[in-house]
Amino acid sequence: MSTELIVPTLGESITEATVSKWLKNIGDNFEADEPLVEIETDKITVEVPAPHAGSLKEIKVSEGTDVEIGGILGILVESKGKKPTPKITETKEEKVKEEVKAVKIETKSSPAKSSPSARKIAEENNIKLEDVTSSRSDGRINKEDVVSHLSSPNKTSTNKGEREEVIKMSKIRQTISKRLKEAQNTAAILTTFNEINMSKVMEIRKSKNQEFQSRYEVKLGFMSFFVKAVVKSLQEYPAVNAEIKDENIIYKNHFDIGIAVGTEKGLVVPILKDADQLSFGEIETKIIDLSTKAKDGTLTMEDLTGGTFTISNGGVYGSMLSTPIINRPQSGILGMHNIQKRAVVVNDEILIRPMMYVALSYDHRIIDGKESVGFLVKVKELLEDPSELVLGI
Repeated sequence: MSTELIVPTLGESITEATVSKWLKNIGDNFEADEPLVEIETDKITVEVPAPHAGSLKEIKVSEGTDVEIGGILGILVESKGKKPTPKITETKEEKVKEEVKAVKIETKSSPAKSSPSARKIAEENNIKLEDVTSSRSDGRINKEDVVSHLSSPNKTSTNKGEREEVIKMSKIRQTISKRLKEAQNTAAILTTFNEINMSKVMEIRKSKNQEFQSRYEVKLGFMSFFVKAVVKSLQEYPAVNAEIKDENIIYKNHFDIGIAVGTEKGLVVPILKDADQLSFGEIETKIIDLSTKAKDGTLTMEDLTGGTFTISNGGVYGSMLSTPIINRPQSGILGMHNIQKRAVVVNDEILIRPMMYVALSYDHRIIDGKESVGFLVKVKELLEDPSELVLGI
């Protein structure tokens, strides 16, 4: 019996997707829930699983082609669930040899047994996944396997002699480009700067990290302090947590903080929902979970939906100072940067302190200079004396 493989609903705002890679060829067999095709939207990449065991009869949408939500990707033939009868003439020894051969072939690699991040790196470097050896017992290729293959001294470059390479932009990269340009063309973006003495936060991390890790099974990072400081500052300066829609200003009474995460496919911003209700441990745990999902390509639309304000940490890459672009339709984004020891004046003394430059980019149409500066000063004060954040008063 034939069935249709349908593009699933991927979110309220998603109307179409692009077929980025078929993981099965026509005639290939598959099991129920096995990934058949990878599709890409302007936010995430997802694998469409088989609704039942069977084989791929027909491909309706080729790779690189757009398809609407609910559209037909391909035609499947449902399996009756019967295993083929083995040949009577096959000896036990021959059967064992065939099984060993099949295992070796399966362990080598196949596109269907690879993570999205592994396929992305392979595509960008013109590597065939069939040439990559898996480090896992199930034969699945992960990101580390591809990176290891790239660094292998025996690997021959497929680009030798080529001076240029033309690769079509992914759906996600196209959308990132479009939205960044729209933000610059639409919002009146201005950036204000300040610097934060991180001594007190670093002292708390050093003295409490072991106890914190024992309780929550995650390390105490800087991001939880910044999320807490941002939420308190947003509560005091609500315009920074608002957005413009048509001729109206929408003030948000909830605090869904986006955390910008860099991946192989580009920048994504998963959301910490109701961050004002989360403890330090919950914030750190959720950030690690969202970051891992982002890098593995397993973020869902729920993870990316909403957001009232964004925090971007360029310091993890060594950035000293930058002017982040707001994530529309939000009106503000806070840029964190590298912590460096610098000479500063404290009570008329020149001392060495761990300092971080911070930048607030904001939409000047809704946020005045006084509010933007006040917001950033409040963040600075809360982090330089984090007792209010820790005690919750």
